[in-house]
Amino acid sequence: MVVDDFTVPDELDLVDWRRRVGDLYRLPGYEEWRAARDLLFREHPQSPIPVDERASFTGLRWFPYDAAYRVDAAWSEGDGSRLEIDTGGEDGVVVYRRAGVLSFALAGVDGLRLTVFRQLGYGGGLFVPFADLTSRHETYGAGRYLVDTVKNTDGHSLVFAVGSDRVVLDFNFAYNPSCVYDVRWACPLAPPENRLPVAVLAGEMVPASDSFLPS
Repeated sequence: MVVDDFTVPDELDLVDWRRRVGDLYRLPGYEEWRAARDLLFREHPQSPIPVDERASFTGLRWFPYDAAYRVDAAWSEGDGSRLEIDTGGEDGVVVYRRAGVLSFALAGVDGLRLTVFRQLGYGGGLFVPFADLTSRHETYGAGRYLVDTVKNTDGHSLVFAVGSDRVVLDFNFAYNPSCVYDVRWACPLAPPENRLPVAVLAGEMVPASDSFLPS
């Protein structure tokens, strides 16, 4: 990135990327969020879309918004046990603790649960990856992200009031990890306990090319 003949280091580009991704969650609604996300993916120097593909990039693929995938959930405390996820990249193994459990009904199925992970290390942050019956078909095989508070990707997908154990989850805001688009990104993936036995026909899909479908 060049500004007035001064080259901005990639590290600062990355800071700006994460800040702008978080800013999207302050937009008032779903359509605004999607349009701004497409623009960011097309134009930002840290976009996961490869540089030689950005000129032809026409937007991310999504299921149509469906209010049935905005659900009420109950929060309960996790057992605090550790989980180590190998990103498969330079970041190596990322260590989490099981901070909580979200219980809800979806697609006519009761008793569904997602573990909420807290990243260990400075700053912490809550993380909710998941996979479902669309994974490896309409969506990324290794799962999508619903919440990642380290990157401020939670304002629409996780709605709660301080002091309450009631949470609203909106799967329409589920999004792909960046490694779907470019292997230079390393992504923690959904562990087996966060694989839902239902088809979540909401949120981001894989790109049109089936070359993006993982093994």
